Amino acid sequence: MISAQPVIYVVIFIAVLLLVQGVYLLIFGKSVQLDNKVNRRLALLEKGGQREQVLEQLRKEMTQHMKSQSIPLYSILASKAQKANIVFTPMQLIMVMAGASVAAFIGLTFGTEVEPLVRTFVSIGMGVGGVYMWIARKANKRMSMIEEQLPEAVELMVRSLRVGHPFSSAIQIVAKEIPDPLGTEMGMISDEAAYGRDMGETLKAMAERLDMQDMRFLAVAVTIQQQSGGNLAEILHGLGLVIRSRFRLFRRVKAITAEAQWSGKLLSAFPLMALVAINLIQPDYFDDVMETEVFIPACLVVAGFLITNVIVMRSLVNIKV
Repeated sequence: MISAQPVIYVVIFIAVLLLVQGVYLLIFGKSVQLDNKVNRRLALLEKGGQREQVLEQLRKEMTQHMKSQSIPLYSILASKAQKANIVFTPMQLIMVMAGASVAAFIGLTFGTEVEPLVRTFVSIGMGVGGVYMWIARKANKRMSMIEEQLPEAVELMVRSLRVGHPFSSAIQIVAKEIPDPLGTEMGMISDEAAYGRDMGETLKAMAERLDMQDMRFLAVAVTIQQQSGGNLAEILHGLGLVIRSRFRLFRRVKAITAEAQWSGKLLSAFPLMALVAINLIQPDYFDDVMETEVFIPACLVVAGFLITNVIVMRSLVNIKV
């Protein structure tokens, strides 16, 4: 007899991910989507928000997660949530994890017959793990888009400077012409500079918040030009060429190592897939050994080997450029 229980677990976990994404879009609408043609800052301004209020709201959204690292267990999410620019506040995000856990518990109650204690731990794992995977996916997508948009933004700055615009106006043009996620980031820089903050410091703060090396290059270039002078358009033109070359090199390395990465993922996931397949085909396959004394220690040893395998596979394809 084939057991449907593993399939039910997978379906409930996918449902948790869809539930979190649905709640996020329902509360904040399309303005939080990265593929929106109008960036979030302009969308808030078009709704009638004052420039100062919009700046304060965006600044709060972009820094709230790292300020809440002291919350127990939240530190594992803080860095990813900041890079993903999750609009949920830390307490709202914790409530989402709790709600997703409750939804998973209800699904496990109606779909499985496992013990209540096991259902509780599994549902908590699904709620927290599902939210973490959702945030990590958004963070990776957002950072990849910023890396792809940055060379175009620098070239737009260069063209603006060459026709006579000051650097602050060039930043404003980038904030209007470039979509999210970089458009809103540049819009914040423009607004903060308009209210008196040093442009170099603002760029450096954004680079540190995003933990992005190319953005640090831009901040250093602008700061040096402010202190020692020089043709900023030519400096940024050279920087744009360097950033675009680095971007192409990263993409090339990623393409070269793609096969090895997928092989590593397949080899790492194969034992788990085999375990699920065995439980589906013959649910009582492990019944004779589950009661023995060495079953739990053997499971821990196997888990240790799996974790070591994942670490080794990742290190083999993690090429530093």
